Amino acid sequence: MTVVLDNDAYANKYIGKKIRRQQELILRKAKRFNSNGEFDTEVELDKEIFGLIPNVALMHQVVTAYLASIRSGTRSTKTRAEVRGGGAKPFRQKGTGRARQGTTRAPQFTGGGVALGPKPQNHDQKTPKKMVRASLKSALSDRAKLRRVAIIERFDFETPSTKEAIELLEKIKVRGKILVVLNSVDDNAALSFRNLPNVTTVEISQLTTYAVLFNDWIVFTDSTLLAGKFESSDANAPISESVSV
Repeated sequence: MTVVLDNDAYANKYIGKKIRRQQELILRKAKRFNSNGEFDTEVELDKEIFGLIPNVALMHQVVTAYLASIRSGTRSTKTRAEVRGGGAKPFRQKGTGRARQGTTRAPQFTGGGVALGPKPQNHDQKTPKKMVRASLKSALSDRAKLRRVAIIERFDFETPSTKEAIELLEKIKVRGKILVVLNSVDDNAALSFRNLPNVTTVEISQLTTYAVLFNDWIVFTDSTLLAGKFESSDANAPISESVSV
């Protein structure tokens, strides 16, 4: 029997995946503020980074792998062979009316070993680098879609000052959990923001999907947005190949 497909059905069945891969990127914008927190203009974000349709399943997989990688995996229990003592037979084999026992360190005794208990293990999950980069782009695109990306010209903290950091965030009107993306030279900014319970600071080279999704707002500077490198890995260490903005 010959099955005849119209053009739409053929596209959906045979080339649907190719069409989805070639979907048009979305142009999104973000507000830019000067170093004093005053509104300057709206800038267009890179469509390759901030203009994607978020892939929820991919982000879930990468975040799950990241959370697994930061587990210490050091929990441990002792088996009957590892518990101290129990070398002597507690009572004779026959004539007592009780079940025979060879050691008081068997799992059924108080102070005995643990049967099938946890042992130290590595919880790392291997995640391809392409998937990690794609998930980071999806997370950034999701925040850009919600208009939760703010850009500051630069941080002009002459000395570390939590008070100035609070005033700056109030001026740019960001609320909730805030992720501030810094350069390695922004030491005063890092010291200024670190005392705020709702603010997380991260260097641009250590930006992860989890950090983006965990926070409500992302605050970039001109240097981290335009000249930054979004690097991430299947765990919590940066990868060698980067995604430039």
